[in-house]
Amino acid sequence: MKLGLIGCGRMGKALAVGAIDGGAVEASNLIAYDIFPAALERLVKEHHIKAAGSVAEVATSADVLVLCTKPHDAPAALREVAGSGSSCNGLLVISIAAGLTVAALERDVGDGARLIRAMPNTPALIGRGAAAFARGSGATDEDAETARRLLGSVGLVIEVKESLMDAVTGLSGSGPAYVYVFIDALADGGVQNGLPREQARDLAVQTVLGAAAMVQSTGEPPAVLKDMVTSPGGTTIAGLEALEARSFRAAVIEAVNTATARARQLGRD
Repeated sequence: MKLGLIGCGRMGKALAVGAIDGGAVEASNLIAYDIFPAALERLVKEHHIKAAGSVAEVATSADVLVLCTKPHDAPAALREVAGSGSSCNGLLVISIAAGLTVAALERDVGDGARLIRAMPNTPALIGRGAAAFARGSGATDEDAETARRLLGSVGLVIEVKESLMDAVTGLSGSGPAYVYVFIDALADGGVQNGLPREQARDLAVQTVLGAAAMVQSTGEPPAVLKDMVTSPGGTTIAGLEALEARSFRAAVIEAVNTATARARQLGRD
């Protein structure tokens, strides 16, 4: 497989390095382009991939193209792909541009290329990402397997209906930021009660890691695991009462709803 990359920012770099380290592609078979030369030069220097001078050069050199631009830059990049010539017929394009629908992507890239819309998240940078993808009208089972291989090289990957992709963006795409705020707040609570900042942070981080691992390894619903920690009249139920009194659960749900709505708006802008 010859892999092309448009956009060498954090997520583009994570996917490229994950694909190389995971054996999905040889570094010599990966060609990349970025409008910012410094980002491209770093990736070329550190991982010995090929550099391209334009989007069209990437499109005509690759079998699979991963589009890692900002949403507002994606249409222009796809039009360059479309204008690159007949060699892009049969090209598989995997877009991670938030909010952009398959229909919009297919319209911009024109005939010939097949589309997959994907949404990874930033923990992909350390190989612990969560991603989902949806097929375009012409994408095949083989294309879906290619997406699973590439996205799976940096974490969990699932396939969903395209109508659910904005919800994926609101939940797992934006979700790391919600978790960071929670960790920071846990640590602040510890500091407020006398713990040194570094110790409070370490305890908060490990608590979140451990709790997530418990959900993953046991397969139990989070509510069941919550009840295992909650003794009658104890400290945990008192803390949970404080969270409920301040609408913690409702606030998290609303964060997902609001981010999902914003993703839908990006698709219309």
